[in-house]
Amino acid sequence: MAKPATPWLPLALLALVGLLGGCGDDAPPPAAGNAAALTPSDPALAKVYDSSCKLCHANPASGAPQSGDTKAWQPRVAQGSDSLLDHSINGYKGMPPMGLCMQCSEDQFLALIAFMSGQPVQ
Repeated sequence: MAKPATPWLPLALLALVGLLGGCGDDAPPPAAGNAAALTPSDPALAKVYDSSCKLCHANPASGAPQSGDTKAWQPRVAQGSDSLLDHSINGYKGMPPMGLCMQCSEDQFLALIAFMSGQPVQ
């Protein structure tokens, strides 16, 4: 019985298959890992975001659309500002009424939604 000329070849092929097996469409959206680091550029809005929105919109386990995840926000933004405001003010599914921001104005909600969605809200 002949010895293989390159005993490392089967191991190299196995390692290559293992590395390529990690490639695929199961990766989270790019923004998912960055949601916790995102913050509005306006200091007053950043303070509201940190105290009211970030708890859910920077925590993938919450089920809320993550800040910066434009793909998750796209169908919501497509519903229009009236629907988004209604959901923000009255609550929707797991989102509490007023999004835990009892002092927020409609303009602040729209600015926060625009920031989190990465899209203009109309």
